[in-house]
Amino acid sequence: MPAPLLLLDGASMWFRSYFGVPSSITAPDGRPVNAVRGFLDSMALVITKQRPGRLVVCLDLDWRPQFRVDAIPSYKAHRVEQENPDGQPDVEEVPDELSPQVEMIEAILDAFGIAAGGAEGFEADDVIGTLAAAERRDPVVVVSGDRDLLQVVGDDPVPVRVLYLGRGLTNATLMGPAEVADRYGVPADRAGAGYAELALLRGDPSDGLPGVPGIGEKTAATLLAQHGSLAGILAAVDDPKSSLSKGLRRKLQEAADYVEAAGPVVRVATDAPVTLSTPSDALPLAAADPKAVAELAHRFGVGSSIARLQKALDSLPG
Repeated sequence: MPAPLLLLDGASMWFRSYFGVPSSITAPDGRPVNAVRGFLDSMALVITKQRPGRLVVCLDLDWRPQFRVDAIPSYKAHRVEQENPDGQPDVEEVPDELSPQVEMIEAILDAFGIAAGGAEGFEADDVIGTLAAAERRDPVVVVSGDRDLLQVVGDDPVPVRVLYLGRGLTNATLMGPAEVADRYGVPADRAGAGYAELALLRGDPSDGLPGVPGIGEKTAATLLAQHGSLAGILAAVDDPKSSLSKGLRRKLQEAADYVEAAGPVVRVATDAPVTLSTPSDALPLAAADPKAVAELAHRFGVGSSIARLQKALDSLPG
């Protein structure tokens, strides 16, 4: 098997590191570096296990894109830190000690020459969706604790798998179409698209998506299994001779506006204008700027984590 393209969901990973690693871990100047250390250690472990040839850390350049808010105004509304004057972007509630650590992580990635990717006006999920959809050469492994990204799994034109971090990195599950279909009951021949449609019908309170009232995950999966797709379900709603029960028909009819609006909100973009911080997404086997890496390791007090990352890179074939 060729070495995979590894797409890391940056925000998902450093949020998990921030809450999973003790805040007592600090730099020499007293600043917390628990997220920095946890992220670097996680990246080293994933590189060691997956042995990628290419890697992109995918960024949220817009955590709450306007096109999604326009479609569903409640989208992530509960995560907005405060009301902002008209024309100002919403500010996400992020722990005060995390934001400076994201800047530290980005500085270390830059010194190593490890690619970070983002797209103006889009979320990290969209960056991942775009890069995965565009790949034609290598298998793709997405690393995230966000179930929304299960929609990118597929086998054609290249295998795309999600290393799902729901129970932590050491218990991460590598999921492809078969695993998503088995766990969520969606059609196996379109498991990725089916999962997105399941999420649309079920809703997601953590993202402010109401879903169709009265239709939970099991009912959504049953409908998709019976009708094959969301389009098939909607066709059954409009067909008085279909086997759809009166109760479900009514619920779907009453939620028709939501179902129509939610498509581009729930589905990750596959055409975001992604730009990379480096000329290539090839994973460097040695730091692009060793002096800068050494200086940052000393300044942030993360020398042991830097060493683990370099050891992971050393283990890859030259």
